[in-house]
Amino acid sequence: MFNKKLSVIVWNEFEHEREEPEIRAIYPEGIHATIAAALREIPALGHGTLPLEIGTATLDQPEHGLSEARLATCDVLVWWGHKAHSKVDDEIVERVQRRVLEGMGLIVLHSGHFSKIFRRLMGTNCSLKWREAAEKERVWVVERSHPIAAGLGEYFELPNEEMYGERFDIPQPDQTIFISWFEGGEVFRSGCCWERGHGRIFYFRPGHEAYPTYHNRDVQQVLANAVQWAAPRVNFVDHCPQSAPLETLSDNGNAFAKVGIRQSTGDIA
Repeated sequence: MFNKKLSVIVWNEFEHEREEPEIRAIYPEGIHATIAAALREIPALGHGTLPLEIGTATLDQPEHGLSEARLATCDVLVWWGHKAHSKVDDEIVERVQRRVLEGMGLIVLHSGHFSKIFRRLMGTNCSLKWREAAEKERVWVVERSHPIAAGLGEYFELPNEEMYGERFDIPQPDQTIFISWFEGGEVFRSGCCWERGHGRIFYFRPGHEAYPTYHNRDVQQVLANAVQWAAPRVNFVDHCPQSAPLETLSDNGNAFAKVGIRQSTGDIA
């Protein structure tokens, strides 16, 4: 790792908590503040860890709190969105995508499955079935050796959650860490990993705003582990340069190359 500390930004729309008293009672300072506090308190388990520098950002801030300068020093971005996906500026989405491709980690939570940034990085619709009925969710740990699952048992349960059900329109995950079962009978791939460019992405399903999910210790442990897993291994900007040959080319090769150049410009001899 190239940093002594991991710079983490927890991003949140911060609209539900301001507009709905029952949600504000669960997250009085916002979902982002609850997640940030948990990350400060709970150490990651199961692998080498680095200390964290944690900040927050919200939709209403200038540039949504994600300026070029701030993202340039961000190692892992945690994203919670729901009702305001359309309000996120496309310029900021492109900025975040560029940083992921360069090596920044991205953790997308719950209804962030429909965020502009997640759908762009997945290249699919990211649609699913849903139902809000305060039903039990049993989260099965199907890859117990994975660092994100460190410290967890065979499964953990959330007494009340919004149901998400298959089919989840995502590309095949590189790894599926969790599968959820719901009281109504549906199942869902609720913890999935991908790599895009040089960056790692983790999608984690639990976290509907109407329930105290982010106060749950197992959920907090997953997030602490995921931040360490998603940490950059490199920070590299890919380009598309014209490249000089490493070896001496034959005259025949140069002749074909010249023909190719003339053809590509429309100047065919």
